[in-house]
Amino acid sequence: GSKGIKAIVLDPAGTKNREPQNAEQFRAANQAFAAGLKSHPVTGQGLPQYGTTVLMNILNEAGGLPTNNFSVGRFEGHDQISGETMAATILERGGQPTHGCHRGCGIRCSGIYVDKEGQYLSKAPEYETIWSHGAHCGISDLDAIVLMDRLEDDYGFDTIDMGVAIGLAMQAGVIPYGDAQAAINLIHEAGRGTPLGRIIGAGAATVGRCYGLERVPVVKGQALPAYDPRAVKGVGVTYATTTQGADHTAGYAVAPNILGIGGKSDPLKAEGQVEISRNLQIATAALDSTGFCLFVAFCILDQPETFQAMIDVINGMYGLNMTADDVMELGKNILRQEREFNRKAGFGPAADRLPMFFSREALAPHGTRFDITDEELDEVHNY
Repeated sequence: GSKGIKAIVLDPAGTKNREPQNAEQFRAANQAFAAGLKSHPVTGQGLPQYGTTVLMNILNEAGGLPTNNFSVGRFEGHDQISGETMAATILERGGQPTHGCHRGCGIRCSGIYVDKEGQYLSKAPEYETIWSHGAHCGISDLDAIVLMDRLEDDYGFDTIDMGVAIGLAMQAGVIPYGDAQAAINLIHEAGRGTPLGRIIGAGAATVGRCYGLERVPVVKGQALPAYDPRAVKGVGVTYATTTQGADHTAGYAVAPNILGIGGKSDPLKAEGQVEISRNLQIATAALDSTGFCLFVAFCILDQPETFQAMIDVINGMYGLNMTADDVMELGKNILRQEREFNRKAGFGPAADRLPMFFSREALAPHGTRFDITDEELDEVHNY
């Protein structure tokens, strides 16, 4: 930033862990919360076994896996880059298919990916990273995709936006779709800061502008991740209306649209998607403020008792008496502040829109378009 500050380092010497205000309540609630996570099929089975890339085959089957820069909704090479394939590859080579991202993690969906010689290559990338360099770019070489993830970590690039930027370079004819080595070369160009690399490294929106492309999947300058809004319309509402740009995590409507978590809705229909996104954005804003991992949402959306246990953990830690209604009001207040910040920064209702090609171009295999109106999008944050 303007101050030239790269990082603030806190020295923990002489400090101690915070103690719960109500230790008995905290311990009991924490045990109930952990038990809920283990009992849920996503947080207790799918994520610990395959990581987030378990979604690859699921989204492909649903016809919502953006392929070749959001041209179609299915990728022929999906199985080669799936969570199942990645877990099997890691096991075969002696890596770690899953482990906790920190000591107290109860889900353990991270992993260590090793190369053919059993040497560390990168952490097991998230689904969105595998997608952005895989289906989005027409690449089905898992080792090459993981290498790209490692390079972007080392250079300091966002793996979703960089992958989308590479796909746009393919759309522009800079390199061919499916050419993994050419994609790797582009990352190095960006890392070295060459003239071409400066365009690619500036992100998807800049690549689209520089090459005069129409199919540029960004909102508020941020690249869309791994769910096509024409086939997963609830997350399309979130992409358009979240304060942070096209952020799937801000209101993960994939849960009810595709996974049947927290209810079940038709992902191909517009009906009900505004309400789904609104409620999830409110809940997510509150959840993010607590420090809990976002993935606990899969469990608490399905298990009211685990949601209550999470609230009791917070109450026990801080000596509060929060209710579920208080949690939702917390989320609303956070979103109001974020939107007021955006308003002062010049982001009005016109910024809460998807690129026009999503409403103009039908997506195979379902032949659907994003048909939620501007007026409906403007209702998302009425609460």
